[in-house]
Amino acid sequence: MRSDIIKVGLERAPARSLLFATGLDKEDLKKPFIGVASSYTELIPGHVHMRRLETAIGKGVHAGGGVSFIFGIPGICDGIAMGHPGMRYSLAIREVIADAIECVASAHCLDGLVLLTNCDKITPGMLMALARLDIPGIVVTAGPMLCGNLRGKRLSLVGDTFEAVGRRRKGDISQEEMDRLEMEACPGAGSCQGLYTANTMACLTETMGMSLPGCAAALAVSAEKDRIAYKSGQVAVRLAKDDVTSRTIMTPEAFENALVMDMALGGSTNTCLHLPAIAREAGSEITLDHFNETSKRIPHLVDLVPSGKYFLEDLYYAGGIPAVLKRLAGDLNDCMTVSGKRILEIAEEAELTDEKVIKSKKEVAGQEGGIAVLYGNLAPEGAVVKQSAVLPEARYFKGHARVFTREEQAMKAIMNRDIGPGSVVVIRYEGPQGGPGMREMLSPTAALVGMGLETSVALLTDGRFSGGTRGPCVGHVCPEAMVGGPIALVEEGDEITIDIPARSLELHVSEDVLQKRRKRWKPIVPQVNGYLARYARLVSAASKGAVLDANHYPVV
Repeated sequence: MRSDIIKVGLERAPARSLLFATGLDKEDLKKPFIGVASSYTELIPGHVHMRRLETAIGKGVHAGGGVSFIFGIPGICDGIAMGHPGMRYSLAIREVIADAIECVASAHCLDGLVLLTNCDKITPGMLMALARLDIPGIVVTAGPMLCGNLRGKRLSLVGDTFEAVGRRRKGDISQEEMDRLEMEACPGAGSCQGLYTANTMACLTETMGMSLPGCAAALAVSAEKDRIAYKSGQVAVRLAKDDVTSRTIMTPEAFENALVMDMALGGSTNTCLHLPAIAREAGSEITLDHFNETSKRIPHLVDLVPSGKYFLEDLYYAGGIPAVLKRLAGDLNDCMTVSGKRILEIAEEAELTDEKVIKSKKEVAGQEGGIAVLYGNLAPEGAVVKQSAVLPEARYFKGHARVFTREEQAMKAIMNRDIGPGSVVVIRYEGPQGGPGMREMLSPTAALVGMGLETSVALLTDGRFSGGTRGPCVGHVCPEAMVGGPIALVEEGDEITIDIPARSLELHVSEDVLQKRRKRWKPIVPQVNGYLARYARLVSAASKGAVLDANHYPVV
């Protein structure tokens, strides 16, 4: 066992003494040491219930013949960090999480890991660590939140708070109604109710085979989630004893399956950052072109908010990810999973109980997958849009630029009702380096929807979007403004065309004019220090997953 390094031999007497100080006895030293990386925090509703899941995992580890050790991992709630400078840390903390797990697991020579996670950047950060370490491990995502309810109408965070801000500003709802929505939209523990980033990553984690069947959609408040946590603890011990390492599961073929699932679900555009980053740590490669290629052959099947009308609890009752696998069986690689079952075996055993939630390919014939990557003179290295959340009449959009430096400027103009139909709102200097941290733009996009401008105004940015964004909103524009990408040269009134079916993003300004503008251009350097300053110096482009280039030591 890996842990023998700290348990066996005369020279390890001090280490054994310290382990005994934690409450272990000599018999425990013969068992696998399983670390439980828990992202429990009272700050994030998706994580506040994790104490009970930690207990269930620990019981499972002990039942399986191992010893569990809980250690803490930090987290940020994107919804709380949204719309202000705190969002700069949301993507950046992904690297901190990966590094923290690497440090603890390596220093203590753990035999295996259970990763207890749920929200946005925390899940990919944990998967990056496990792929980097290549030790046995399993992921437990802590489950989605129940829908809110007000006067019989089901509520969700994005539609009934973020978008409600725009409705309130427009005067469509009263302040009393706004106050009720704030109180009722999020009724308790769990990740936000739609197919936003947290739930998208949970679904892709299960599809990659890194969590047990049914884990992604099992509700935070359910006893089923406790049972899955318990079984995951048992499985972690088996994986450690059999030395089934993470890269045994996270193969190139498993990443292909994740892309297939992503397109079928209509998942968050943040997967265009996270899947390439996780694959890189696992020794594989996923590019933006892989997203486009998969999108053209895998249709959008699952009718979930924000691009549909159903919620994660509906997916749970419809059969969860195993039921979606059943629909996709002919498009999947038959990979091994941490459960010991192969993907196609899980698909065959699944029961699909609601065909309105999970459609058949025949029903959506001719449709494409959820994500499209656009190229053109405004985005030579690509830009990303959640096309499943764009109404058909807005998938081709031509308009004139309204240019803003940073989100706050744009949000002020939107809330002042200074953005009219036919506008393309350009928000720049929000990229990985220029932000830094590539802030999400859910506040302005949701406000536009709430004000009734979902199809008549477009938005593009070198920042990114929440999984809850809908409308013709193009993010990840690359190269970013900070490094002199074409988005830095756009001026007020320039004509821009967004053509999603053609995968095109064009600025209608001649090359001669752009060259003259480039000679005058100077970057707007962010005024940051500490971790964000280090992050800005080391982070790669969005098209490469916004990973830290310094993570891999150059071979001379």
